[in-house]
Amino acid sequence: MAMAEKELKGINQAEQLTTFESGNEMAAMAAAQINYHIMGYFPITPSTEVAQYLDQMKARGEHNIKLIPADGEHGSAGICYGAAATGARVFNATSANGFMYMLEQLPVQAGTRFPMVMNLVTRAVSGPLDIRGDHSDLYYALNTGWVILTARTPQAVYDMNIMALKIAEHAKVRLPVMVAYDGFFTSHQKRKVHYFKEREVVQQFVGECPTDYNFARDPKAPVTIGAHMNGEDLMNNHFQQSEAMYAAGDIFKEVADEYAKISGREYPVLDLYGMEDADVALFLLNSAAETAKDVVDQLRRRGIKAGVISPNIIRPFPAKEIREALKNVKALLIGERADSYGGNGPNLTHEVKSALQDDKNNRTIVLSRVFGLGGKDFYADDAELFFKDAIESMEIGYAIKPFDYFGHIPGDQEKILKPVITPQHGDVYNSGLIHVDKDPETNKLKVKLPPIRSLTSKPKRIASGHGACPGCGIFTGLELFFKGIEGDVVVLYQTGCAYVTTTAYPYSSHKQTMIHNLFQNGAATLSGTVEAFLELKERGEINVSDDATFVMVTGDGGMDIGMGSAIGTALRNHKLIMLEYDNEGYMNTGSQMSYSTPKGHMTSTSNVGKAQKGKSFHHKDTAQIMAATNIPYVFTGAEAFPQDLIKKAAKAQWYAQNVGTVYGKILITCPLNWKSEDRYGEKILEAAVNACFFPLYEVEEGITTITYNPDEKKKRVPLMEWLKYMGKTKHLLKEENRELLSELEEEIEYRWQRLLAKNNHPFL
Repeated sequence: MAMAEKELKGINQAEQLTTFESGNEMAAMAAAQINYHIMGYFPITPSTEVAQYLDQMKARGEHNIKLIPADGEHGSAGICYGAAATGARVFNATSANGFMYMLEQLPVQAGTRFPMVMNLVTRAVSGPLDIRGDHSDLYYALNTGWVILTARTPQAVYDMNIMALKIAEHAKVRLPVMVAYDGFFTSHQKRKVHYFKEREVVQQFVGECPTDYNFARDPKAPVTIGAHMNGEDLMNNHFQQSEAMYAAGDIFKEVADEYAKISGREYPVLDLYGMEDADVALFLLNSAAETAKDVVDQLRRRGIKAGVISPNIIRPFPAKEIREALKNVKALLIGERADSYGGNGPNLTHEVKSALQDDKNNRTIVLSRVFGLGGKDFYADDAELFFKDAIESMEIGYAIKPFDYFGHIPGDQEKILKPVITPQHGDVYNSGLIHVDKDPETNKLKVKLPPIRSLTSKPKRIASGHGACPGCGIFTGLELFFKGIEGDVVVLYQTGCAYVTTTAYPYSSHKQTMIHNLFQNGAATLSGTVEAFLELKERGEINVSDDATFVMVTGDGGMDIGMGSAIGTALRNHKLIMLEYDNEGYMNTGSQMSYSTPKGHMTSTSNVGKAQKGKSFHHKDTAQIMAATNIPYVFTGAEAFPQDLIKKAAKAQWYAQNVGTVYGKILITCPLNWKSEDRYGEKILEAAVNACFFPLYEVEEGITTITYNPDEKKKRVPLMEWLKYMGKTKHLLKEENRELLSELEEEIEYRWQRLLAKNNHPFL
């Protein structure tokens, strides 16, 4: 990667500073120095930090990038495309399933030829869920039409982010560019890095933002973007796109040469280590190649001519350079952190083989191994075993096993997992103490509850031993809700803290059936489960009791990215409950801002500093949105008011079993990210309700009823009484932020008065 200093004598390099940072930090550093116009983003591990670092830098006034928090990755890709269509410079970062969610937008951006730069911080694509790094997401990118650069180190992440924009905007390219680097290996591990002291150096290198293009930026010069094409025109369009992609390979070399002059770091198309006379070699992407280089040194000391090939660009695929590098290699092992199931080898294996086919004199034996899935570490010992396989094939003249997985472990039937907890169902969860009846006069449900202590005999639905943080309000809130649910439940958990802390294979804290699906599709998934259950029962193919209740548990911002699915499910009116625990942020990915984060509150993507004071817009009123779908029952609840919550749970079950969809929102505490003391959990919830920030009410068959009115109870408290308990809001209590506090107070009072009006006027 790096050019030796003696090779760079006479070159006028720009002044650089040395630091010790991670790949994510350096991606943000490059973006800030370029000073992009727009970043549309949505948090997903392990790329989330890029937006966080940029938000911190913006709070300090270090760049002017407009950071736009999207409702999901599909939305973030749309934001970026729309901004790019105006000729703005656009930046993004994502990973894994987030990348998959935006996938259909990416060929649109490439096919209409609008440049931008996106960092793909590689991670395993679910399912099952694994948040660590492999290349299964990267391989979906290969056919999107984007130029793809690969970065092995934090230094390469910084450098390639700068080169990427210059390549993307080049007149012969004009394509979006992706910089792919390994999640957690490169994204989070800190290494020694050099960066330009003055941002002007970077901005002069990338040049002025191009304007000689058909952008949607001048009403006096109207354009039509993305017009429908017939086959003949589409063929021509894609041919031009293909030509631009191959041109990007040459432009990469030009840009890399220019960059070497100001940085002292060289990025050839292929990073070749020990390949000048190698008999055996490994072909590896990104961080694994760095590990293998140490083994090359060891083997060469033993007289074995070994080498490593690692491309710096894989779209366009460097076929010519690979043929040249392998012309004398006797055996090559290609290691890939992903598979192309059923293809007898992953994607790059076939592309290398295809490249070699065009050299009729090449006799390289090619082996393919899938390794390191889900972030499984790749050590020097593993690289040595790869070389061992290649050497063996070289010695016998063929590959005994051309394709295989590396590092998998056969199962042992004698060690089959057995349940630790005896499954509980049916009468165990029927207390017989809760009675729900419909009042024929008011058309509302009447619930008779026993003293709450009587319900403590009902077993918990979630076993102890989960991994939630101390003071987490999720499970006490959920368990209190479940006290009001009689009989069996089938629960779907969307991705979030409640899911990841209760299921870590091979363990599970769930005593009854639990299904997981992603943030954006939980409601739709459970609706399919409900309808299949009912259809199988009607056909007599299953024989189960009639009182099973289907509950979707969502939180951690799941009703942002999952809003479309939830509304669709509500409009179809399936017999299920959607229960949202609201902790006011994307807590499972590190306390990023969600649409339910109140205005002015501090998160890791709405930082507080001289240039900004927390979240810039008001929180979403999800309960009112769901009420607008005309589902039979909507409610809010809080653990600090247990009888109210249990009563609403009983109503929710009745409606879900007899009428249709229910939505409930319960406020829960998150001491870690709210920066509050564990012991104040109940006080915080109580203050939120008494300050009218989180009013307790229900919408039953379209009629709104406030179930607890702090004014009538003479318990109304100022908003400050709630805010003072949380570190994330203490800045709002300072005199210099009085105006921001007033805005929040006014909005909360407005919503409260509107709710009172609905309570007093049934037709509202």
